[in-house]
Amino acid sequence: MSPASTEASITVGATPAVPVVDSRMAPGGPGYRRMSFALFLAGVATFALLYSTQALLPLISGEFGVAASEASWTVAAATGGLALFVLPMSALSERFGRRTVMTASLAVAVTLGLLVPFAPNLTALVVLRAVQGAALAGLPASATAYLAEEVRPRALITAIGLFVAGNSVGGMSGRVITGWVAQEWGWRVAVGVIGVIAVACAVAFRLLLPAPRHFKPGSLRPRVLARTVREHLANPLLCRLYAIGALFMTVFGGVYTVIGYRLTQAPFSLPQGIVGSIFLVYLVGTVSASTAGRLVGRLGRRGALYAAGATTAAGLLLSLAGSLPMVLLGLVLITGGFFAGHAVASSAVSKTATRGRAQAAALYQSAYYVGSSAGSTVGAIAFHAGGWAGTVGVGLLAVLGVVTITVLGTRAARAQQRLATA
Repeated sequence: MSPASTEASITVGATPAVPVVDSRMAPGGPGYRRMSFALFLAGVATFALLYSTQALLPLISGEFGVAASEASWTVAAATGGLALFVLPMSALSERFGRRTVMTASLAVAVTLGLLVPFAPNLTALVVLRAVQGAALAGLPASATAYLAEEVRPRALITAIGLFVAGNSVGGMSGRVITGWVAQEWGWRVAVGVIGVIAVACAVAFRLLLPAPRHFKPGSLRPRVLARTVREHLANPLLCRLYAIGALFMTVFGGVYTVIGYRLTQAPFSLPQGIVGSIFLVYLVGTVSASTAGRLVGRLGRRGALYAAGATTAAGLLLSLAGSLPMVLLGLVLITGGFFAGHAVASSAVSKTATRGRAQAAALYQSAYYVGSSAGSTVGAIAFHAGGWAGTVGVGLLAVLGVVTITVLGTRAARAQQRLATA
């Protein structure tokens, strides 16, 4: 038999390969736009509710006769409640589904958002905010786990970046709207308006989000959950990413909790509406978060984190100036650096965890919001003790921590490469 006939017989007898079709969503594919917009709206509602009192702290201090460090608990309690409950809520999402948990969380949070304006005193306000934060805990971890399961890997960073962009729009719009509404009708009406907006976002989210196609229910057994958590905490890369998220949020929480006090005082003495409009710089975060995928493509993950840290540090230093334009430029750099670093770190967590993604994302979110609570509280205390320079000092120490952890990660990766080569 000739070589040609042999080749022909092999070809005829071979079983044709069946191409494997990835049914997960991708840009331009069916359902991707609906999914992106739905999670964008969920991000808007989450951050608008979570930080609804942050731009109003000077007014809350005035009504209840308390200092910045006490009023800041209306922010710290919400982020602290989220940090404490994000892991249990992620476990519920493993059992009952991402969409179900996100829907229930938003429903409870927006209901509480409509009750917050009627808080009779600071204690009641802080308690309501803490419960609201706990309710919102079902959103962040479930959303990133949903994306990791339903979106193709190459599109994951972009998809998570859009969700984070929704966070930035929610944080911005919430503060801008509350600033102008509070200037005319007081902080209670302003918080109520945010509650109504969040209701609209929650309804649209539930109508738009496609049903999950790749979710597989997990176990609610405490032993299984504890084992998964231990595995994640034993992973050095995940632990570094958790610490980076917490430190970035320490900077951000401290700066935006205190900035309202600085700008309403001399030498700026800005009215509440203008102070609320300062938060339009969140639009920079929307852009930097949504383009994080391209930044990683050019610089690599660690290079992108270095760039985000350097940008944040430069913004902190610029904000020390006594000129309002320089302060605003500093806020732009802080916001852009923070959202870029957050998008890179959170997407890296979703890629690193091969199982128990909801728990991996929940641990990141828990660390992230612990950083927010710590930044809000410590930043306010530092401002009370040393003015804006004290708050900036806290932020620079946190950025130094980000850079140090990233350097350690770079060395660990190079050591692994040398071992693999050997």
